[in-house]
Amino acid sequence: VEAPEARRKPVDRYCSTCSGGSPVVAADERPRLAVRLTPDGLRQVRGGHPWVFEGSIRSVGAEGRSGDLAVVFDDKRRFAAIGLWDPGSPIRIKILHQGSPRPIDTGFWRERITSALDLRQVFTAASDAPQLGYRVVSGENDGLPGLVADRYAGVLVVKVYSAAWLPHLDVVVDQLAAATGVTAVVLRGSRLVQDDPMWADAGCRDGDVVRGRLEDDTIRFRENGLWFDADVRHGQKTGHFLDQRANRAAVRDRAHGKDVLDVFCSTGGFTVHAAAGGAASVTSVDLSQPTSRMVEHNLFLYDDRPALRSCRHEAVAGDAFQVLGRLADEGRTFDLVVVDPPSFARRQADVPGAERAYRRLTRSALRVIREGGTLVQASCSSRVPADRFFDLVASEADAAGRPLRLRTRTGHDIDHPVGFPEGAYLKAGFWIAP
Repeated sequence: VEAPEARRKPVDRYCSTCSGGSPVVAADERPRLAVRLTPDGLRQVRGGHPWVFEGSIRSVGAEGRSGDLAVVFDDKRRFAAIGLWDPGSPIRIKILHQGSPRPIDTGFWRERITSALDLRQVFTAASDAPQLGYRVVSGENDGLPGLVADRYAGVLVVKVYSAAWLPHLDVVVDQLAAATGVTAVVLRGSRLVQDDPMWADAGCRDGDVVRGRLEDDTIRFRENGLWFDADVRHGQKTGHFLDQRANRAAVRDRAHGKDVLDVFCSTGGFTVHAAAGGAASVTSVDLSQPTSRMVEHNLFLYDDRPALRSCRHEAVAGDAFQVLGRLADEGRTFDLVVVDPPSFARRQADVPGAERAYRRLTRSALRVIREGGTLVQASCSSRVPADRFFDLVASEADAAGRPLRLRTRTGHDIDHPVGFPEGAYLKAGFWIAP
């Protein structure tokens, strides 16, 4: 399938972060902090956990700066691990390596990136590999905690979730660009990182093109044989939510002839897949009007496809809870309802509110599902474990008098490996409603 011609609006590299801005010190030249942990903290590190919390630290040899290398020793002064020091985070050390001592140098970064790509050969070896969208590095799960890299065709989007990465970005971006062969690299920063003084001191701006050249902010890529456009410089996260790829394909397989409701639709991943699967209609709901416009844009990239052309589509901009209530009050019902909300629990204190939100969404969704219809409900809150999430959905359905029958329980797609317990953030279920 040939991609429709993309618009052309060149964007030159202008970021100074990785090209001559504030001095970048090689990892092995940065100060090393001698750190000792509590017995439990040391046990966690030796067990392979990538996080060291502030409360697990007994002593630090010096006052470190963000991005310094923290070397963890045991009580006999033996090397245990090495990681990035992050004084602005409760997760004070992001562990890079544990076991025997080894240098954190260019070779280390290259090895980690190569290992990550080896896990993704289903994408890198595909016949249409240069057109695909997939996650290249998934943070802690690939041994690079706090760093994410997503590929959209010929563009790589690197997102940092810790300012501790800023002193190391130059060499890491070089290795990522070399390993992937992309034509451009875009830098994104989490809100927390953008608020850190180091971000401004390094001359960073969210969406900076730090390698190569962009022809357009919007990059066209393929997912499950379908074309999507992602705004890699200004869109949510890195431009698209890649972790739901397999679940979107499953929705496409179930959508033929169905009326579908896609709640928290974002850029339209589930909407487009449902339409491509022959859905009679799709109603897409999101709070953002620009997002709703992006859904319609992606939906009609191929308006010459019979299934997509014949699918009736309605975009609704509004609060998901309010829209669900209004649809129910109007008596509107659907054969397939997808509820894929953002994370409701960014902190442990948010968990009770997140659980109430999941219950409320289940009850609201059941009001608009037809008899025998399918509910697809997901959670990306890592602090709400999978078993707890499925219990919440099932118990709320029982309380509403419509006990659900679980057909399929899913998680991450294969480019989002799970390397530690908290890394298993995504869970989704396919239920049949009575």
